[in-house]
Amino acid sequence: MISNREAKTRAEEPWDVRLTHNPPHDVRYYQLCAVGGILSCGITHTSITPIDVTKCNMQIYPKKYVGMFSGMRLIAQEEGALALTKGWAPTAIGYSLQGLGKFGLYEIFKDIYSNIAGKDRYETYKGGIYLAASASAEFFADILLCPWEMVKVKMQISEHGTYPTTFGAAMAERGKINGFPFGSLVPLWTRQIPYTMAKFYFFERIVELFYLKVFTHPRKSYSRSAQLGITFASGYAAGVICAIVSQPADNLVSQMGKPSNQGKSFAAIAREQGVYGLFFNGLGPRVLMIGTLTGFQWWIYDTWKTAMGMGTSGGH
Repeated sequence: MISNREAKTRAEEPWDVRLTHNPPHDVRYYQLCAVGGILSCGITHTSITPIDVTKCNMQIYPKKYVGMFSGMRLIAQEEGALALTKGWAPTAIGYSLQGLGKFGLYEIFKDIYSNIAGKDRYETYKGGIYLAASASAEFFADILLCPWEMVKVKMQISEHGTYPTTFGAAMAERGKINGFPFGSLVPLWTRQIPYTMAKFYFFERIVELFYLKVFTHPRKSYSRSAQLGITFASGYAAGVICAIVSQPADNLVSQMGKPSNQGKSFAAIAREQGVYGLFFNGLGPRVLMIGTLTGFQWWIYDTWKTAMGMGTSGGH
């Protein structure tokens, strides 16, 4: 039995959103989420390196590489099939680190901002909490990613024979990269923060809609495979929105690695590209890439979480 004094003490304790979850959001929970982020982003980004190589070259050389599949064939014909794997190592390292920050810090910031809002306003401002938490997490995640992203892009878009395509040699010549190691951080923030805000906000909201309008029984009553299917569908839909929102900044990041843009400001590069070029060069393959990528990222993340007994994400 709980004494009157203990009951009064508990009632006077400040509300903490971390304790309302099952399991509670403790240090171990955040650590496991960070590991899930490493797996989620590292595996997915590395696996689509051939699409990424082609997409970057379509952005830099749009007259030469006019389509995804024709672009892949042309790169393989000119440089060999292994050219489609250029930059896989910095991709694996950089996006694993980014995933650690993106997913791990998102869970932390979401709980921090929820507690700031308080029990009475938490539900009202849930959408704003998703946006603020994802933006805060991505700010730090991109600092971890930036040096590796710059090496990756340089390896992928340099003309054949002008820059090393093996990881060790490319790192040895990193001094040749314009602005290394953080020269692309501002356009990276410009690309990734809106992307991540859309990724987490729309994922959370789409999951909410699925369980509110389509799968109306309690979430735990559905099988693990059904819950993960909802996760993937929600992630894919959010990813399409992400691709469109962040397309101009993604083009700028790719343009930074082009030799002819050495020393140019972001504004100058943007003027040269024009509005149409920034929004539409490489947009098709990027929508395909980011939609699939985001869907599988959430699926891997939630597969890890369910395996660790933490349930699926979204909507709470």
